[in-house]
Amino acid sequence: MLASVFSKTRPFNYLVIGILSLIFFSVRIYALAKPSADWVYYLEQLGLYVLLFASLFILNFITLKNGLTKNNNYALFLFLVFLLFFSSIFQNKNIIISNFLLLLALRRLISLKSLLQTKEKIFDASFWIFLAALFHFWSIFYIILVFIAIILHVSKDYRNWIIPFIALFAVTVLFFLANSILDNSLMSTLLSKTYISFDFYYFDNIYQRIALALFTSISLFFFVSHLFDIQNKALNMQSSHKTILFSFILGVGIYVLSANKNNGSLAFCFGPLAVIGANFIEKIENNRVKEMVLYALLALGIFFFTMQL
Repeated sequence: MLASVFSKTRPFNYLVIGILSLIFFSVRIYALAKPSADWVYYLEQLGLYVLLFASLFILNFITLKNGLTKNNNYALFLFLVFLLFFSSIFQNKNIIISNFLLLLALRRLISLKSLLQTKEKIFDASFWIFLAALFHFWSIFYIILVFIAIILHVSKDYRNWIIPFIALFAVTVLFFLANSILDNSLMSTLLSKTYISFDFYYFDNIYQRIALALFTSISLFFFVSHLFDIQNKALNMQSSHKTILFSFILGVGIYVLSANKNNGSLAFCFGPLAVIGANFIEKIENNRVKEMVLYALLALGIFFFTMQL
């Protein structure tokens, strides 16, 4: 049933994903809320949910608008499943905001293949990435994707290579302006996140370890499968799929470098991996096998979500 439901894009799918994501988000927030939590706390959580929900649909827009999958919602489904694997992201507002901004950047970079308004797209993508770095510093690693996209699409115009630095200057000016208004509090907060940490012993329970191990296995399988499948894509689509693969690698890099590491930092991989996974699922010809894969992933997601409450 799941495979048939998400095999096409229909309003019902968006309603299902919206309701499920709201339920899981609400359960997580209520379960971990302090007794002293007031309406301001819940209003802030509602704002974070709206951003998370928007992230789901930005990914869906990127996928369908640019033909990265066939006319289906598998990427949307997989993004939700990955959120359930690592529900700690629901409590991390900086990661939610930063990941939302990086998806906006990815949207602009993928659309470079049209070769229309390329300079505006490069500036926008760079601006979103540098802005994301203010919330989660190592998101700045994603700027590499801008230069990869330039190489893939518009490398001949030297002005395109300068635009990211103009975006950096714009964000820097805005940052120092806001920092001066807030008595240098932003600067101290940012500097506290700029160090690199390779401490991977951050787990609170065994289920976080198992979820990470399983997610790593699934990611590797999807990635390798898609890597070998790119040559079978239409020539005009191969650069877009390469951009998705590179964005996944950079998402892993952000997780590896991040200070105060936790499984929620893997959120930067979710979008690209959902697209990669959707391509794998839509290739499965046997509908029974496809249903089994989707039900197994959803069951695992719900299991890890429940055990990490």
